[in-house]
Amino acid sequence: MIEFHNVRQIYGTGEVVLDGVNLVIKKGEFVSLVGLSGAGKSTLLRILTRELRPTSGKVIVDDTDLDTIEEKDVPYFRRKFGTIYQDFKLLAQKTAYENVAFAMEVSDSALDEIQRDVPQILSIVGLGEKSNSFPNQLSGGEQQRLAIARAMIHRPKILLADEPTGNLDIVNSHDVVELLMKINQFGTTVVLATHDTNIVNTIGKRVISMDKGRVVRDQQEGGRYIL
Repeated sequence: MIEFHNVRQIYGTGEVVLDGVNLVIKKGEFVSLVGLSGAGKSTLLRILTRELRPTSGKVIVDDTDLDTIEEKDVPYFRRKFGTIYQDFKLLAQKTAYENVAFAMEVSDSALDEIQRDVPQILSIVGLGEKSNSFPNQLSGGEQQRLAIARAMIHRPKILLADEPTGNLDIVNSHDVVELLMKINQFGTTVVLATHDTNIVNTIGKRVISMDKGRVVRDQQEGGRYIL
């Protein structure tokens, strides 16, 4: 599903952000990608979606070598992914329904598809009764669940979560993680980038630890994150 082969990322300043990363993530896995700030987690995710191109090495996603993708095909390739972030990135002037619907509209989905799919995904994330609420009328946990609904509306094969609980309290953090695990049970591959030891150890799935751009530990099912 996802393969990194000796991937290096060096910025123009000479800073080495990724230094010979090798890893394989199988279809349907839930992987926690952990490490302190600056370890290279976010850079790795940005390479996956072709937001960045590595300095050297090879990246393969769903049997596609990212070097072979033409620029005009990058938007189509990115439909393989759903992405959520720490800061939600919701549209403040649109309701919960409209935030999710907009993600379908920009990809030219038909109106009947939007009217069918949006209520379904809002119900799945527990926001069925909040469809007419604006983001500022939702709690932090509800806003992140709305962001997850928007990310999942196209039924992506892979969900990338970059510090999704960073702005949430403990209770809401665990609610979001339980939702990510539920999504994973539906068959979606989930890659969670975080530095939250409690969250990772609660999940009890595979843990890949990074430090200074390198993979320093890869623990399979039941892995724990220890600083």
